[in-house]
Amino acid sequence: MDTLGIIFTVVIIVILVLVGLYFLGRKLQKKQAASQQMIEQNRQQVSALIIDKKKMKLTDSTLPKAAVNEVPFYLKMRKMPMVKVKIGPQIATLLCDGKVFKTLPLKKMVKIEIAGAYILGYSTAKKGERKPETPVKLTFRQKLSNKITSLQSGMKGDKKKKAPKK
Repeated sequence: MDTLGIIFTVVIIVILVLVGLYFLGRKLQKKQAASQQMIEQNRQQVSALIIDKKKMKLTDSTLPKAAVNEVPFYLKMRKMPMVKVKIGPQIATLLCDGKVFKTLPLKKMVKIEIAGAYILGYSTAKKGERKPETPVKLTFRQKLSNKITSLQSGMKGDKKKKAPKK
């Protein structure tokens, strides 16, 4: 084969892969929309005491076997955010949304929004309290520029603050 034939074959393969990914993405998007609608229908608000939160594998958790079997195989090996809560007299382990997991306070009574065994959101039980804001993660470049500016301002300040030696 000549180089033109090889290039043509590679282009055809790339186009077929992109078309396959397009249709797969549409299928997954429809499935996600259906599950999101189901979650919205089953949403309820419950007061709970947050005992513990950590990321762990589903197989290591105390979730019921029926719940673990419903999860796709590729998520069973991944560490998921789990929250141990006390709802009334019962202690339960629930799955949690990643964004909610970061801000969920420990050892406090909160009103959580749950759908089945999944925490969707929360609000503090007391009216005066506010949710802690999620810290904004800086990129490496932003951290580096902040460090440089702090060092430059520190160097300017050091020149003025030096006292004469005796």
